[in-house]
Amino acid sequence: MIVLFWDIDGTLLTTGKAGVPAWEAAVREVTGRDFELSSIRVPGLTDYQIAVRTFDLLGVPAEEATLRRMVRRYEEMLPDALPQRQGRVLPNVREILDRLRQRPDVRSYLLTGNTRGGARAKLTHYGLFDYFPDGAFAEDAGARSTIATRALELARQAGPIGDNATFVIGDTPHDIDCANTVDARTIAVATGGYTVEELQPYQPWRLYAELPSPEEFIRLIDDAVAADNTVTASRAGQR
Repeated sequence: MIVLFWDIDGTLLTTGKAGVPAWEAAVREVTGRDFELSSIRVPGLTDYQIAVRTFDLLGVPAEEATLRRMVRRYEEMLPDALPQRQGRVLPNVREILDRLRQRPDVRSYLLTGNTRGGARAKLTHYGLFDYFPDGAFAEDAGARSTIATRALELARQAGPIGDNATFVIGDTPHDIDCANTVDARTIAVATGGYTVEELQPYQPWRLYAELPSPEEFIRLIDDAVAADNTVTASRAGQR
């Protein structure tokens, strides 16, 4: 089985920054303070990590109960905020997912810094929710790599995964770090908050300005897995 782990923001879609007013309103409601989310470089950070940085910049104690209340309020506000901005599904995403859904030997999961509620709101609004049976999401302010570990455990529960048959598709250095954590290949795209030049030093397995065509994408993963299987079979034959 081939397993693909997908990031959301900047990889599958862009909300046109619809989350910004929802976030700032949630901060104002919970802390009583005004905050500009643009003061933080958020791509790749989890929702809880952003919440901690928000509180730090405001000089508000980052107590867990308050953090969770604010993030939950953001989740509640997000569905109404999404239609207020001109977001979109990013190039070739839907076409790739349509093709992958026809492959019984491929499973796609989410691996995202969004909370489960935030991910559901975004994917539902843009008509992508049904492509993913499940995923791993931000549950606390811990390292994003811990989400990758949970994503791999989830995938393994559904059945065997082929050797060297895991891929992470993302748009930030944090996604590359996630892939390295679970020994997956990174297909990095510069459709989010980082340019090709900024992503290159992190040495992703493949790097694109945007996701390639469905044909090229599928050929890429199939050829990689087939090559590894050939090498493994050759080594086994030499024993």
